[in-house]
Amino acid sequence: MLGSGIGGALRFLTGKGMSHFGLNFPLGTLTANIAGCLLIGLFCAWSQKGAVSPEVKLMLTVGLCGGFTTFSTFSNENLTFLSNGQWGMFALYTGISLALGIGAVWLGWTLGK
Repeated sequence: MLGSGIGGALRFLTGKGMSHFGLNFPLGTLTANIAGCLLIGLFCAWSQKGAVSPEVKLMLTVGLCGGFTTFSTFSNENLTFLSNGQWGMFALYTGISLALGIGAVWLGWTLGK
């Protein structure tokens, strides 16, 4: 519960921080998702090395990362793009999110090892 609360607060701050760029693109959600992917990779690698206990791993992955990342918002934003006929924005946003997300998890694992 503590991790989720912190993650949610960080997600809010990330969205606010990215909103000042004034882009017509969900940069706050993208940033939270990519950063969350990096963090979950780090936390899982640390857990595998025994650097954190299983309980701390759960707090960090399920709690913090679960409260911070916003896949449901990502999905809703993509549905909005599709509903508005913005196929290019849908493809761009989905492609960037998946490619950078998978890359960030790999980087997190690599850095954590």
